[in-house]
Amino acid sequence: MNLTLYQLNNLVRQVVDYSLNDTYWVEAELAECRESGGHCYMDLIQKDEDSLVARAQARCWRSTWSYVLPKFMKVTGERPHPGMKVLLKVKAQFHETYGFSWIVQDIDPNYTLGDMARQRQEIIQTLKREGIFDLNKSLEIPMFAQRIAVISSQTAAGYGDFCNQLLNNEYGFQFTTRLFPAVMQGEQVEETIIAALNKINDSIEDFDVVVIIRGGGATSDFSGFDTLELAENVANFPLPIITGIGHDRDECILDMISCVRVKTPTAAATWLIDNLLETLERIEDASRRITDCVRSRMEQEKLRLSRIQSFLPVAFSLKKTREEARLANISTRLQTSVTQAINIEKNRISTIEQRLPLIISNRLERASYKLDMLAQRTNAVDPIHILRRGYSIALHDGIAIKDPKTLKKGDEVTIVLASGAIETIVKN
Repeated sequence: MNLTLYQLNNLVRQVVDYSLNDTYWVEAELAECRESGGHCYMDLIQKDEDSLVARAQARCWRSTWSYVLPKFMKVTGERPHPGMKVLLKVKAQFHETYGFSWIVQDIDPNYTLGDMARQRQEIIQTLKREGIFDLNKSLEIPMFAQRIAVISSQTAAGYGDFCNQLLNNEYGFQFTTRLFPAVMQGEQVEETIIAALNKINDSIEDFDVVVIIRGGGATSDFSGFDTLELAENVANFPLPIITGIGHDRDECILDMISCVRVKTPTAAATWLIDNLLETLERIEDASRRITDCVRSRMEQEKLRLSRIQSFLPVAFSLKKTREEARLANISTRLQTSVTQAINIEKNRISTIEQRLPLIISNRLERASYKLDMLAQRTNAVDPIHILRRGYSIALHDGIAIKDPKTLKKGDEVTIVLASGAIETIVKN
């Protein structure tokens, strides 16, 4: 018997309606989840480690999705998204035109919440094993934290609220902000926030603190903030990070590891304003304490000067008396010393005067004896004694002649005798 495709599919539909007419709770992972026209279309998968072992299509019609989704998000704080594990109440349906699919009648949010909590706990334990869970918390936010790097969506209402809060603060504090755009919802949260952190790190000297903010409440998707890679980047970042994600459910991992966690972008701005206000109050308090200290010290010094002024005449008089007595004592000792020195010198001069004639006489005798000895020596070598024995001395130009060869014919020669001299001329 030949059947048309429609007849065959209609037959399958009847079999499915008859055989699978009950509802089932099924555990699955969302490979895809998209909304269109108020309906939700899901692609369900099951993995054994990394291998895909089952796959099916599921649909949740608008009439059901309109109350299932709010209930689910109230408990989990997130919209269903790819990668999320869910527990679905489904009923089998086969349509002649669209084929087989599971019709979702309910979703158990507690199952998903438990899986999310398990995943977060695994990430937390990993961060603690790596020793970085409290690393960013250990950083101190500068007292003058005014240069703010902001990671947010440029069009997010929360970013505008944050900037307005800083700009219009009642104390007139000046802040400079620079936006590093990132996707704050969906699958690109992790990738874009890490990219923004890398850009901030390239000019890290320009900033005091990083603020990660987004708008929204419990009806937004926060799964992108519960990833290990993003948590590692935030935990290891060298600047303190403030998170103002803006949700009511339990804090996400990004909140747990950031230096400061606040609830909303406006609260993040308020925290920065309060931090600067606290710094101002500390400065003013220090100024008051310095002023009080200086004033107290000045009062003490005034009292001390007053006491000194009252004691000064007495002290001066006492000092003057002591100095006068000291000078008189010095004068007396000086006169005594001078008199003693003069007497000593007089005695020394007197002694010298008494010894001087004897010394002079002794020196004269020694000099006279010395002259006699010199005279005797001089007389002993006097040539006159030789001449008296008949000798003579021949002189030429006043020089004694020792060799006749030094003379020539016609030279005048003087012959010196004991009783006179003879002038002669050399003939040969």
